Amino acid sequence: MNIENLNELPDWEDDEDETEEGEGWKTNTTRIACKALYEKWNQIMIMLTGALGTIKEISETGEEADFVAGQKAMILGDAYEVGAKIRSSEAASMFVLKMENAAIIRKNAQFVKSALLNLVFQNELDEEHAETLRNEIDDFRQLFKNWVNSFERDEYTDEWGLFT
Repeated sequence: MNIENLNELPDWEDDEDETEEGEGWKTNTTRIACKALYEKWNQIMIMLTGALGTIKEISETGEEADFVAGQKAMILGDAYEVGAKIRSSEAASMFVLKMENAAIIRKNAQFVKSALLNLVFQNELDEEHAETLRNEIDDFRQLFKNWVNSFERDEYTDEWGLFT
């Protein structure tokens, strides 16, 4: 584990040219909301990495250890994807692509939240750690709603009819 960067997600870097030409006077509310969302997820990742690090993966038979290790890997995989999708959605200018990423972010964040309860029920994770993380994900959800509400529809259509 890299102690300098506990969650190993890249830092948010503001581009020098954040706005389109001639639009410099406008506040980019979507970008501001996206940055807040990303920073909140970074905090959650630090806490999640720490909480999952408290889980021992050693058992006498080895089977349980493999199962728990697999659960941890799935949780972290989905959690890292949240960060990646937040960042990539900011690069996407199309409403449909932003909504696609938002749907994946929501699904993964919900999975992480429910998977924490599963670890508690298996007596692998302390209930206090899980509850704290679940509360942080609830706070993240509020930022997520603000972010999605800042999306502006454009002339492109969703060929699948989901985000119309």
